[in-house]
Amino acid sequence: MTAAITGCKPSPAPPLTVAAAANLTDVFTRMGRDFERSTGIPVVFSFAATGDLTRQIENAAPFDVFAAADMDHVRQLERQGLLLPGTVHVYARGRLALIGRARSLQDLATDAIRFVAIAKPDAAPYGRAAVEALKAAGLWESIEPKVVYAENINISRQYAVTGNADAAFTAYSLALHDLPVLVDPKLYSPIDQAIGVLKSSAREGAGRRFVEYVMGAEGQRLLEQSGYNEAGS
Repeated sequence: MTAAITGCKPSPAPPLTVAAAANLTDVFTRMGRDFERSTGIPVVFSFAATGDLTRQIENAAPFDVFAAADMDHVRQLERQGLLLPGTVHVYARGRLALIGRARSLQDLATDAIRFVAIAKPDAAPYGRAAVEALKAAGLWESIEPKVVYAENINISRQYAVTGNADAAFTAYSLALHDLPVLVDPKLYSPIDQAIGVLKSSAREGAGRRFVEYVMGAEGQRLLEQSGYNEAGS
């Protein structure tokens, strides 16, 4: 009697965990699908405000890759030795947008606008940029009493979309279908967004491949389609 030989399917690759700034929700979801198709490596995302994700990483959250909405928080983690040397890159420059009933910054100061949503500036770089822009335009003192702070830039957008705020500052990348008004980039510091692999990652190779994908031709094409500028442009 001969023994039957049964084939065993290889175990699926464990997912790569990416902590990503909330402004990346749409484009990174697309990227994750494309990356898995091309590499066989599934990706699981945790989207939140950059500052909140930074604190989670400092407290040993089990992420493999961190994609921030600025450089400052990434440099902070670099100084603490929490990111792998040589894996940090600026992958895009974000753009601040205004949506809702206001079609200009000046409109925010009118009586028609009662509530203005802004992502909390201590954790969200786009929220910080919104406050910067209003101060540079000489409007902050008149608009500050109207401000409703959101946990992240995605929630800020939702406040305007659902009518819980008359206007909201958000990432242009999240508001492409919301008739956004671009805020003059001269009014706020450049939103250069950086990415890196965590030193604690058990999937360093996969993490490096994801960073290479984001920095490569296909990743950059998707970022451009989603409203981002090339970093430094």
